[in-house]
Amino acid sequence: MANVVLEFGAAGDSEPRNRPVLIIGQQSNLQQVNWSQIKGKLQPVVSKEVWEAALSALNPNPTDSCPLYLNQAAVAAIPSRVSRHNSPSSAHFVSRLVRTCLPGGTNRCIVMVCERAELFASSCAIARTFPIFSRRSTSSRRTEKKRVTVEFLIVGQDSVPLETTELECLSNAADGVRLAARIVDTPCNEMNTDHFLNEIKAVGAELGITPVIIRGEELRERGFGGVYGVGKAAVHPPALAVLSHTPEGATQTIAWVGKGIVYDTGGLSIKGKTTMPGMKRDCGGAAAILGAFKATIKQGFKDNLHAVFCLAENAVGPTATRPDDIHTLYSGKTVEINNTDAEGRLVLSDGVVYASKDLSADIILDMATLTGAQGISTGKYHAAVMTNNEPWEAACVRAGRSSGDLAHPLVYCPELHFSEFTSALADMKNSVADRENAQSSCAGLFIASHLGFDWPGVWVHVDIASPVHAGERATGFGVALLMALFGQASDDSLLQQVSPLGVPSGAAGDGMERDCKRRRLV
Repeated sequence: MANVVLEFGAAGDSEPRNRPVLIIGQQSNLQQVNWSQIKGKLQPVVSKEVWEAALSALNPNPTDSCPLYLNQAAVAAIPSRVSRHNSPSSAHFVSRLVRTCLPGGTNRCIVMVCERAELFASSCAIARTFPIFSRRSTSSRRTEKKRVTVEFLIVGQDSVPLETTELECLSNAADGVRLAARIVDTPCNEMNTDHFLNEIKAVGAELGITPVIIRGEELRERGFGGVYGVGKAAVHPPALAVLSHTPEGATQTIAWVGKGIVYDTGGLSIKGKTTMPGMKRDCGGAAAILGAFKATIKQGFKDNLHAVFCLAENAVGPTATRPDDIHTLYSGKTVEINNTDAEGRLVLSDGVVYASKDLSADIILDMATLTGAQGISTGKYHAAVMTNNEPWEAACVRAGRSSGDLAHPLVYCPELHFSEFTSALADMKNSVADRENAQSSCAGLFIASHLGFDWPGVWVHVDIASPVHAGERATGFGVALLMALFGQASDDSLLQQVSPLGVPSGAAGDGMERDCKRRRLV
């Protein structure tokens, strides 16, 4: 899978012996496909009668598959109905079927049969099944690239063929997902803060953007006590990096802030031998934001968009932060450290305050692999969302369903929960007193407290600790969610269609005005 070139477009007619094929869709959608639309992928080895018999034999519970010709052609069905907290695209089942049912070979084809509303989520789900990073010796010796072409057959009311711009959007989104997954999969000896900065610079160069980088002792001098305190013991110094897209005519400023802990030992509050493996994934939030920023800007974005990366390695060493140390964060608030393994909230607090003070952001979204408790709260498939704005809470859930990157709300109740951080010596501690009292919510509130609970802008916190990986592989989770959530500000019509925000088309009155005070995306 690591040596795969993924393309979106028309593969053309070819028989399965030359180009193995997997056809996926809901059973009802598959039955809407005319034989004339699909025969070019199957003849002469698969007849119309075999195709119809296979469709009749499918009995998805929740999925099912049927071979059409040896191990070179297959059809697979995803659920026809899902619950209200799942994506209508059945994105997770699409990924599962591609992993298990796609025939082998160096030149293969996937035909996705779906409605237009499920295009975006389905393409991102397919992209997740083709990770890039691998250090297996056999893969390093293999120079030939495998090619997988993804085609879509659109059914339903809006069944016109895809335009070139739509295919470009799907391709860029898939590249963003695979970029994020590659960074998360890469171990710290190859993805330390130096390497991550190189990834940011590479994206910036491709987009024509020069990143702003604040690093090492400059962080301490400028008051970034959170980022500096977490990363100061590492060989490779911590950094705060910013990519900024500032088009003419922008009426609002959006900031995405990503937690980029390239490795988390836990610091002096060190993790155990069973909980430390996998902590290379603690940069998942920053990786997702980098992938989403690259894809979003490539598709055109109308408003100011800043990607803020809070990069550090939470290492153990003579200069490491100790429990009982007190740090002053960029907000000016003091934090008594009672758990050095609660480091993500420290770097993110600096990041969101920088977005507010220095970038004048109206809307700030932070994304992080923040708490192990997230998996307990919302599970392995749904990110946990917390926000100071109820419409945005609902929008995040809807964006999760339309993108396949599912999301579910956490409790937002600072008046009940923030007292968990009470300190006799500083403005707050960095870890809760009672670990059985809404841990994931409290972690988010810590970040919000540095903006201020009365901050007038929109703040959204997305905890992706569990969905960032499936087994031992990264998923690229978060890229599709961000692209869909902010799609209304995109120049791309497909992203506008999947976005839950913005003014409905054709609405009149001052709701159509591009007035930043009204926050068009709300």
